[in-house]
Amino acid sequence: MSPQPRGSRGTRGTNRRTVLAAGAAATAGVAAGPPASAAPAAGPAATEPTAPESGAPESGARGAGADGALDGPPATAQRPGRELRALLAEIDPDRIEADVRRLAAFGTRHTLSAQDDPERGIGAARDWIHRRLRRHAAASGGRMTVELQSYVQQPANRIPVPTRITNVVATLRGDTDPDRVYVVSGHYDSRASDVMDATSDAPGADDDASGVAIAMELARILATRRTAATIVLAAVAGEEQGLYGAAHMAEQFRVRGTRVQGMFTNDIVGSSTADDGTRDPHTVRLFAEGVPTAETPDEANTRRSVGGENDSPARQLARFVRDVAAGDATGMDVRVIYRRDRYLRGGDHIPFLERRFPAARFTEPAEDYAHQHQDVRVEDGKQYGDLPEFCDFGYIARVARVNLAAVWTLAQAPGTPTGAGIVTSALTNDTELVWDRGTEPDLAGYEVVWRETTAPEWTHVEPVGDVTRHTVPESKDNLFFGVRAVDREGRRSPVAFPVPRR
Repeated sequence: MSPQPRGSRGTRGTNRRTVLAAGAAATAGVAAGPPASAAPAAGPAATEPTAPESGAPESGARGAGADGALDGPPATAQRPGRELRALLAEIDPDRIEADVRRLAAFGTRHTLSAQDDPERGIGAARDWIHRRLRRHAAASGGRMTVELQSYVQQPANRIPVPTRITNVVATLRGDTDPDRVYVVSGHYDSRASDVMDATSDAPGADDDASGVAIAMELARILATRRTAATIVLAAVAGEEQGLYGAAHMAEQFRVRGTRVQGMFTNDIVGSSTADDGTRDPHTVRLFAEGVPTAETPDEANTRRSVGGENDSPARQLARFVRDVAAGDATGMDVRVIYRRDRYLRGGDHIPFLERRFPAARFTEPAEDYAHQHQDVRVEDGKQYGDLPEFCDFGYIARVARVNLAAVWTLAQAPGTPTGAGIVTSALTNDTELVWDRGTEPDLAGYEVVWRETTAPEWTHVEPVGDVTRHTVPESKDNLFFGVRAVDREGRRSPVAFPVPRR
C-alpha cells in the first residue's frame, strides 16, 4: 500500500487499501505482489514480490517525494529480466568502433557529395550500410528485411539542386502485433564547417557515425530474436541539410497509417568528454518535449484547463526509458531533459513529433564543439574535426545498451493503452478512469498510476485487473493520473495520460 499523497483525504485510506488489495488479487500471476510505490506497503497488500523474467517494478522503489525530488528509482521502474540482460551482454564495443571508423573513412558523407563513387562520399557509405544490414538480416529467417528508402528532394533550403536522399531501413517484423512499430535511428550524412561544402573531409565520427553504429549493432543482435511488435532500425540521410531523410521516413509511416508508438534518434552519442576536458561516462541525455509539437488549438485549450504540460506522449516515453534502461544492467543514468532538443537546435525526432508520433533524442552529456561541424585542421596546436580518436567506444556501447533495453522492452510489452480518459460527466472528489482494452493475446490487466502535480515521476501504482474502468478515491484536482497495460510475464507498457471524457 502506497502512502497517501499530501492533501489526500485521510478518511479514505482504508477504502483505498481495500481497493489495492483487491486489485492485486485480480492480477495474481501477472505481477506477484503489488508494484513498489513511494514507500513500503502495509497490511495484506504488502506481500513480497518475486522477479518475473521480464522484470517487475523495482522492489523498494522510492520514486519522487512530494517536493518532486527523485530519491530513488521511479515507482514504475522495471527490473531487467534474464533474457534482456543476456541481450545487453552481446553489445560489442569493438564492433561499434569498427563501424564508426569505417564510416569516417569514407572521407565525407555530405548529402550533396558523390553518390556513385565506390570509395568516397555518401553513396559509398549508403551502399556499405546496406550491405552490412543485409548481412545481419540474413540470420533472421526472413523476419528482418532491409530496404533503400529513396526519393528525390527538389531544390529547397540547403539543397540547391534536385538531390536523391536515401534512408537505409532494417525492419524486424513482430510476431503477434506487427502493426505496432518502434524506431531507432541515426543519421549517416556528415558536414564540415560550411554546411554547403560537399567536398572537404567531414568524417562525422561522433556526429553521427556513433548513432548509426548503434542502430547497426541493434540490428545485428535483434535479427535472431522474436518480438511481439515491429522494430525499425534506420540510418537516415539529409539531417545536416534539414532533417530531410527523417521527414520522408516519418511521412511514409503517416501515409500508411502505421502505429508508431515510439521513436528514438541517436545523434552525437559518441563521447563522454566535454569541451573543458571533464568526463561523464555514465550519463546520456534524453530530450523529450512537454507541450506537443503537433498540438491542435482544441487540445491546447483542454491542456490549459486540466494541466499536462509535463505529460506529453514524448515525456511518457522518456519516463519509460528511465523505468527500464537506467541502472546496473546498462551502466548508465538517463538524464531526461525537459526540452524538445538542445537550445535552439533540432534533430531527426522532430519530423516524427510533427506527425504526432512519440519521439525523443539521445545525446551525450556535454558536447565538444571542436569535434563537430568543423573542418579537419590543427590551429595553435589544437586538433579540430569530428575524428574517431575523439570518440569513447565503451560509452557508445553503454548508450547502445540503453537503446536496446528500451526498444526490446517496448516491443515485448503491451502497447500503450488507447482511449484513456477521466470521466467528467458529474462533479465528484473521486477520479474515475476509463480506457480501451488492448488486443494483445498475452494481455493480463492494467495498472493505474498517479503522482503529485509537482513530482516529475509517477510515485504510486495500483493494479486494477483486466478491466477498462476504475475509480480512485482521490481528487483529480490535486493529482495527475495515468494507466498502463501489463502482460502475463509482468511486462508493463508506457503510461497513457488521460483526457477528459463524458
